[in-house]
Amino acid sequence: MAQTKSLASQKWHDNKYSMFIHFGIYSELGGVWRGKPVENGYSEQIHATAGIMADDYEKVPSRFNPVNWNADSIVSLAKKGGMRSIVITAKHHDGFCMYKTSTTRFNVVDATPFKRDVIRELSEACKRAGLNFGLYYSLIDYTLHPFTSHNANPITADHHQYNKKQVTELLSDYGPISELWFDMGSLTALQSREMYDLVHRLQPDCMVSGRLGNNAYDFCVMGDNEYPDFKIDAPWQTPASMFDETWGYRSWQKREDVEAKIQQKLTSLIKVVSRGGNYLLNIGPKGDGTVVPYEAAVLSGVGKWLGKNGEAIYSTTANPFPESFQWGEITTKGNRLYLILSGKATVGIVLPGISGQIKKVSLLNDPKSTLKTKSGKENLTIFTPEKLYHSTDYQVIVVEYNGKYHLMPEQLLTGKNITLDYHNSIKHFSYACIDYYNNHRSIVKQSWNFSSHLKSAVPVIFYTTEEIGKEIELNWNGENERVRLVGSAKIPVNENAIEIKWGNRYSYGPVRSDFENLPGKFEKAINPEVAWSERNPTKWNLISTWVDAKEEAVTCSPFQSYYILQDIVAHSAGKLLLETGGGDGIQVWLNGENLVKHLIPHESHLNTEVVLLQLKAGKNQLLIKFNNRYGYLLNYKINSKIDQSIYQQNLSPRNFSGINSCELKLYHPESEHEPIRMNNIKIRYN
Repeated sequence: MAQTKSLASQKWHDNKYSMFIHFGIYSELGGVWRGKPVENGYSEQIHATAGIMADDYEKVPSRFNPVNWNADSIVSLAKKGGMRSIVITAKHHDGFCMYKTSTTRFNVVDATPFKRDVIRELSEACKRAGLNFGLYYSLIDYTLHPFTSHNANPITADHHQYNKKQVTELLSDYGPISELWFDMGSLTALQSREMYDLVHRLQPDCMVSGRLGNNAYDFCVMGDNEYPDFKIDAPWQTPASMFDETWGYRSWQKREDVEAKIQQKLTSLIKVVSRGGNYLLNIGPKGDGTVVPYEAAVLSGVGKWLGKNGEAIYSTTANPFPESFQWGEITTKGNRLYLILSGKATVGIVLPGISGQIKKVSLLNDPKSTLKTKSGKENLTIFTPEKLYHSTDYQVIVVEYNGKYHLMPEQLLTGKNITLDYHNSIKHFSYACIDYYNNHRSIVKQSWNFSSHLKSAVPVIFYTTEEIGKEIELNWNGENERVRLVGSAKIPVNENAIEIKWGNRYSYGPVRSDFENLPGKFEKAINPEVAWSERNPTKWNLISTWVDAKEEAVTCSPFQSYYILQDIVAHSAGKLLLETGGGDGIQVWLNGENLVKHLIPHESHLNTEVVLLQLKAGKNQLLIKFNNRYGYLLNYKINSKIDQSIYQQNLSPRNFSGINSCELKLYHPESEHEPIRMNNIKIRYN
């Protein structure tokens, strides 16, 4: 799959803050149908949430005449708000197009008294003002497919061709498009790849959003108004609305305390950027085309802060430290750290494990100021008087170094006979997405920092049948090594056979569940004698008879999961190779540690996983989650009757000194968001 040019990706990443616009014929309704507020669901989805018949909804365009729409005014507001680009809804779920299209008369030019191409006007206004211009495009369309409660319907072949025609128009007739923001639907892997390739064939520099699915995208998209509690090693974005209840205009929405809303959105912007992401904040114009004054005031308020402190936001990178801080957030640029005091006041900020020659520590808005500091061997303390903390105007401290600063390696492994494996690795994440409801934080790289008592060694890599045939890339202290895992030298998984007894097996469910979350707590162990979930009184069911390696079938509805809890008693500590598979997604835990997290694309067959279990002496607890997204029958199996052998392969000789690093990832993956699935690999260099 072609990847977007790194220059375009960097330009998109540097913008940091953009305007989202939800504008369509639903704006004319303003969340009201037949004189009554529609309180369930988003107002831009009123066609579905109010149960409006298609012939009634088709009459709405005759009322839509946004005579006060002014593209230049919208662009001016975005610039005042400190935004670097605009993304507008070219077509939402209702199928109404805000541009002139040859595919349907259900568009703003042919079906409304307005008869003007909103997308063209905004595109030209952005070009005049030097703003990037992006488009939102819904992959579902109520005029072609009946709406459902979840909007993540499969896309038929005819619908897919229809979408491709509309996307072709949008990318051919409206100038440069900085990003195409796809939404909803559940595409096959082939459909996602075809759409991705179409976009980059027409506009190579257009960034494709994560909701196209099947890991065929350029940047990850978080859930609405969400930001991750983990670092993402790929471009990502948080879409945010003014109010959780709606994106499109809602006439009866309560709009209170504009200053509190400014602080809320500013704080969210800072958090997103400090984690390495971009922030896309929405407005919903009225049916007459005007911007709600409240929303304009919020954008202006955020823009006022950015006017003074934008250096700490635009073109920055994420907090370089492995931890977050109660006093606020950190961004970086070159040899500068920006400490944004958006949290709890403290008289001393401690930055751990940092070293370098400090040039200056001052306030961003007062370059002549100097803050008192204390440098230790492994940390830097900055004394911050309480008066620096303002609840309505976050101050920014700039820590500038002469040349590069250095951080102590994260999670340093020390001692002799170190084995680099999944358990002691630093995990690097992206956000894998099959569709809106099938997504999770995916491990795209593993790394280690270690000290070696050896000056030179020939590292050896160990792996299972699961990894045979894969090509990986190892980076040793900055030097790349490409390795194909050929599966030649075979050895027993245990030097001495260990005695294993299979204990009780329990089932739980099927229960309503997304892929990521569990219905109950799972800290160290699960007690199958009590209800797992406080909200669901369902107890674990003892499976009195079961056969190892036998494929089982469970009746299961879409968006449900089925769980197996298995006791394994080992006479002594050792390893066990286990094959398991089933469902549209699978997760495996052993004694509370997650070992496997894998989604299976729509229309795929049952996939199997070989997982290497590190058993402790005594009782072990295996938990497997089989997630069902699409069909009504879930097949699964658990099989220990497989060859208990692993493979070893010599790597290139290496020289070591002091602190060393090693990184492991796939060699030229189809997508940078694709999980590496290398949990079984071990590397020894002694």
